[in-house]
Amino acid sequence: STIKVQYMTTDLQDSYVQCQVGALVETNTKGCFVGEMGDLKIDGAEYAYTYNAAEDNRGGRTIAGFSEDDNAKDKMRVGCKGCPYEDFQYFYDYYGKDDYAHHWIEAAFAGEKTQFTYGNADFSRYTLEGKGEVIKKGTAYLNIFMYVIRELEDALDDCERDCINCNDAPVHAWDEAVCFYTGSIEGVDGATDDGKLLHQLADKRCANYKTCGVEGTDLAGMAKLNYDLFNLFAVGNFQLSTGNCPAARRTTKEIITKLYVPMIQGTMRYAYKADKLSGGEKEKAEGAVFAAAVLPRVHAVSPTAAKTIYDNMKVDASSTDFKAVKAAFESVYAEVGISCTDIGGLWNEGTNMYYSGMEPCAETISTMNSEVETKNNNTLAVALGCTFGALFAIAAAMVVYMRSREKQGTPVFKTSETDVKDMN
Repeated sequence: STIKVQYMTTDLQDSYVQCQVGALVETNTKGCFVGEMGDLKIDGAEYAYTYNAAEDNRGGRTIAGFSEDDNAKDKMRVGCKGCPYEDFQYFYDYYGKDDYAHHWIEAAFAGEKTQFTYGNADFSRYTLEGKGEVIKKGTAYLNIFMYVIRELEDALDDCERDCINCNDAPVHAWDEAVCFYTGSIEGVDGATDDGKLLHQLADKRCANYKTCGVEGTDLAGMAKLNYDLFNLFAVGNFQLSTGNCPAARRTTKEIITKLYVPMIQGTMRYAYKADKLSGGEKEKAEGAVFAAAVLPRVHAVSPTAAKTIYDNMKVDASSTDFKAVKAAFESVYAEVGISCTDIGGLWNEGTNMYYSGMEPCAETISTMNSEVETKNNNTLAVALGCTFGALFAIAAAMVVYMRSREKQGTPVFKTSETDVKDMN
């Protein structure tokens, strides 16, 4: 028989648990069971046990577990109240696997080719440098990215409408989503440069795209995206706490849409590096994993745009056309719910201006409306001008005619003698 025991934990990140082994290079067995055998007392009864500290101490929750087949399927596609979750369905439809993230990473470890419906990657083409990038970034931007979305959706599943005192469970799930988004290294102000998860990714990309700061116009500091997201996290928390489930769903949709912004920025940045800055295996690998994290969402809007991005960013791409990648993304912004301002432009610190061809795009909808409005205004101005011009010409002609009649002694308007008598 097997006995499962959970170690006590604390709120201190540096020492929250004193038994840390697993795949760590440097293990910590200070708080693990001592020795290879012993007796464990449970409810007054003693149970003899044998175990190996390095092999039998395992995490109850793992990053791999976020995406392993049955876990992902049951929690995001078929086994949950709100299943299938919309964004997970995009990824399932594109990759054809519930465990697409786990499969990506395991295939990279093995140096093998993935077995997806779309978006395959042949990791046998990479050395350890490229594999290291797709494994490291795939862990955060594929596994954890989708699990953040899962926790947000789980909170909505548990939300009880118009009930103020019965929504502890959804608020807890919501808090977990924020934790998985942020990570434990960011601290209370999120100002560190050492973070490893999605919060830090947004801060890195804002420095590349000049979208840092509250206004989104700076090159340093916290990303405007993070300011926006944490405002939304707070709003969603309140909506769940007060049982305003429909509003919480709208807020969740807005949050999820914004989560794709750094993935798009990352893909385009490495497309430019591969195309114009002689990017090598490392840069191409980073571009491939960023693309993998957003291609299913693009594909749901436009399979053509997704194919363009994939063909230019895939592991064994023979060449990369950054302009084609940028145009493909921009073609789906409106449908995805992202603006040109959200993305910004790729900034060149050396020249203190945007890289040529990577400037921020124009807001298509606003521009079109402006053009239509301008066109309509111009048309109206021309019409009014023609009308008043014609009226002026007619009036001028009448004046000339009337003066001519007066000179001839036959004015147009003549008062009769009878009228004069009546007036008197």
